Amino acid sequence: MAMSGGKDDGAPMMDMNTTPLIDVMLVLLIMFIITIPVATNSIDIDLPVATPPDSTPPPIDPVKNKIVLTQDAKIMWNGTPIGQDQLVSSLQATTRMNPEPELQFQPEADASYELSAQVLQVIKASAVSKFGFVGNEQFASFGK
Repeated sequence: MAMSGGKDDGAPMMDMNTTPLIDVMLVLLIMFIITIPVATNSIDIDLPVATPPDSTPPPIDPVKNKIVLTQDAKIMWNGTPIGQDQLVSSLQATTRMNPEPELQFQPEADASYELSAQVLQVIKASAVSKFGFVGNEQFASFGK
């Protein structure tokens, strides 16, 4: 390799020496490559708490039962939080009652649409005959 220290006429070299800059950049790159996996290995995740399968079912009112969907994606049966599997068993128990109790459905204003659709699908599949939406007056001023 041929190297030049300047022009042959004795004038000083006017180009910047980039070798130290490249060396510093390579050292910083290696330091980032080494430290980034250490920083990304610990991820804090709040996992949902499972309800025990032998938990007591929510009380079933022989006159009317109310399902409320909260904004934090909880299904409340007469004020008691339940899962979708318990919802299915509670709905089956109400359809076997004579006379069948009324089922009221009330999602909160900020409840998840996806959860609402899932719960309505479960209700429809359970063949509940007395069903009604309550609390719709909170949506009367929608879009105003």
